[in-house]
Amino acid sequence: MRAIEYRRHGGYEELRLVDRPAEPATNGRASIRLSYAEVSPADNTIRAGRMDPSLHQRPPHIPGGGAVGRITDPGATGLAEGARVVVGGGGLGWSTDGTWREQLTADANQLIPIPDGVSDEAACALFAGAGYSTAYLVLTRLAGLKAGGTVLAPGIGGSVGMGTVEVARELGASLAVSTASRTDKAEAARAAGHEHVIDLSRESLTDGVARITDGRGVDVVVDGVAGPLLGPCIASLAHGGSYVGVGYSGGTEGTVNITDLMWKNATAYGYTFTMTPPDIARAARVTLLEWLAAGRITPAIARVFPLEQAAEAQRHLIEERPFGRVLLTMAR
Repeated sequence: MRAIEYRRHGGYEELRLVDRPAEPATNGRASIRLSYAEVSPADNTIRAGRMDPSLHQRPPHIPGGGAVGRITDPGATGLAEGARVVVGGGGLGWSTDGTWREQLTADANQLIPIPDGVSDEAACALFAGAGYSTAYLVLTRLAGLKAGGTVLAPGIGGSVGMGTVEVARELGASLAVSTASRTDKAEAARAAGHEHVIDLSRESLTDGVARITDGRGVDVVVDGVAGPLLGPCIASLAHGGSYVGVGYSGGTEGTVNITDLMWKNATAYGYTFTMTPPDIARAARVTLLEWLAAGRITPAIARVFPLEQAAEAQRHLIEERPFGRVLLTMAR
């Protein structure tokens, strides 16, 4: 089978198309022929050697945390041959080889059937970058978003920004605010139905939030950007608000005015999926697929690259910061 791997940490050029033997289905695992795989910032961080080595497999390594495909051998999973499934979890792309390949095997708890009417592309985009899943779990389990509450998630083009805005609205938020670094991205977001997008090339984050909320601030911030936006995000909290850091696409360091936490009685959290029991994380993914099937959420797709162009797909995501998800297709 064709696969993308790297044999040492480094730049995009370390990603090479290789031929590997198909993975045998043993111990009741299902065999899946993949159609699409997600491209995420985490893949880039691990390959570049910027992730704690204790958290991931050493090279040689196949990236990719999620994919979709069809079951060719169901094993003991109880699913039918030919069933379309989302594949994720189980350390894929982290502690084990990931999904940037044509075939893999998985346990039953790593597979979720794709509802009729949902395309493979849409199902893969829903979980690319884990933004929708992160948003659902953070807003329902950690931040305690209440009906009528207000939410800020910077970076509308990214998985966390877009996912949080859509999930927050479905959970009853009265206002879901995001940002765009460029005017063209802000306009694309508004055309896609995201009304409250602050164009950071024309207005600061804090000024934009103050304008949109009439000076009150937001109840919850779900931040996948951090870096220079860390301080402004916390400054934009309402009294009693909650800040949740879930990523750092803008950088790992920022400046915070401590009074923005103290005087507002605010709370700050850091979140990773290790905080969530696997059965609850799976239930969240099932719910999100149901919302997708019902047309309640619509993950945008920026570009789909063929598997052999994985290095360019990764570069496009990281350097060009497109509006929407980036996927790999296994089709030749």
